[in-house]
Amino acid sequence: MRILITGASGQLGTDLSRVLTAHHVISCNHGDLDVTDADQVRTVLGESHPDVVINTAAYHKVDECESFPEKTFAVNAIGPRNLAQACRDAAITLIHISTNFVFDGCATQPYKEEDLPRPLSVYGAAKLSGEHLVRSTWNRHFLIRTTGLYGHSIGTGGKGPNFIELMIKLGTERGQVTVVKDQVMSPTSTADLAQAISKLLGSDAYGTYHITNSGYCSYLDFARKIYEKTGLDAEVKATTTAAYGAPAARPLYTVLDNSRVQSIGISALQSWEDALDSYLEKR
Repeated sequence: MRILITGASGQLGTDLSRVLTAHHVISCNHGDLDVTDADQVRTVLGESHPDVVINTAAYHKVDECESFPEKTFAVNAIGPRNLAQACRDAAITLIHISTNFVFDGCATQPYKEEDLPRPLSVYGAAKLSGEHLVRSTWNRHFLIRTTGLYGHSIGTGGKGPNFIELMIKLGTERGQVTVVKDQVMSPTSTADLAQAISKLLGSDAYGTYHITNSGYCSYLDFARKIYEKTGLDAEVKATTTAAYGAPAARPLYTVLDNSRVQSIGISALQSWEDALDSYLEKR
């Protein structure tokens, strides 16, 4: 199978390339394929003839997105639409990655795919728009929402280190960190997510799926677990999202229910604690 990956040097793109070695992988970074350019999208797909496109390209500097809504919507909404149109016209399956930020975080139990989205930020609104545009354009699609991604590649997009690496860096340099205690999600390994995505290949169970590592925690608990497992002696101070005062509003509770993807035969991902162990062992 020929598989084209956008955003291929990012954390998820890198792990997808590693997992999909049995297939012919066509890796495209921004310099190879600008998803906001509809003509280039059609040209690249026409020349490479993929059976599947996996779109991991995104503008995901959440706070920065508040100041650049046009760029945010171009990459996260118009880009997926361009891919969906080109995939439709060439009968190519599209796998598109979305986010927990499409929800408002007011739930008291894990979100299901059919729950009403209500994004709080420009980033979340753009990602939700991308979902709608993919759904309305081409039926042979998988929309995957996930949370708290981390992987070993930092890519070329300038987002910087993932949460684990940031905590280790700050803990080592400063001896203490301040982390929000009221944002709850499921930290998810891109290595584990890539394995789950690989199992969708060849399936015709198209639709929207939530895929995360099992269990959930606050970012505060995640930081404490990182220090516990690495043996790093650093103090973790708690704060609230409101007190932290980031430019973009964050949903507080965005645990995602994974039962739908399990119903089509894809096993539950390992716990977030075990995934953290795996990450640290390979670090």
